[in-house]
Amino acid sequence: MVAETPAESMMEADYFGQLARYNRWANARLYGAVAALPDEAYRRPIGLYFGSLHGTLNHLLGVDRLWLKRLTGEGEHPDRLDAIVHDNLHDLAQARVVEDERIIAVVSGYDASTLSRRHTYHTTSGQPQEQVLADILLHFFNHQTHHRSQAHTGLSIVTGAEPPSLDLLAFQRGAPAPDLSNLPD
Repeated sequence: MVAETPAESMMEADYFGQLARYNRWANARLYGAVAALPDEAYRRPIGLYFGSLHGTLNHLLGVDRLWLKRLTGEGEHPDRLDAIVHDNLHDLAQARVVEDERIIAVVSGYDASTLSRRHTYHTTSGQPQEQVLADILLHFFNHQTHHRSQAHTGLSIVTGAEPPSLDLLAFQRGAPAPDLSNLPD
């Protein structure tokens, strides 16, 4: 195995920082588009894994909280993967903003040495697990992208139109995202 250079180590830490910032941006674009929907369309069962946009967005927030608890030992999370964390979209969006900032802060505290360490946690069924932290973060961000993609498709279904792009390249090129703190109640 070839030893990692300091530049490669720094790139890995920066990589996860970029994913955390991309996550915040993509969530803001997704929530901005969802906020324009009538409540009926937002809650309508449309065949997504968690039923509706409402169920999917709640799942994402709940699982992010679960993983952050596993990673930091702090914070609350629901006991079920299909839990409705917030029934009101405005409250859910505000909680999403807070959690996205928390994700950025947690990830920014990791250096290459920390990312290469094994991290122990328990699954939702109580089983002990141990993985390299970088691998956990890869899953964490991939999980978000997976379900955000489902919600993006859900937006297409309920609106009949193409939602705003959530492509990483659009983020990297500076496409704007709405300020979720200004969503109406």
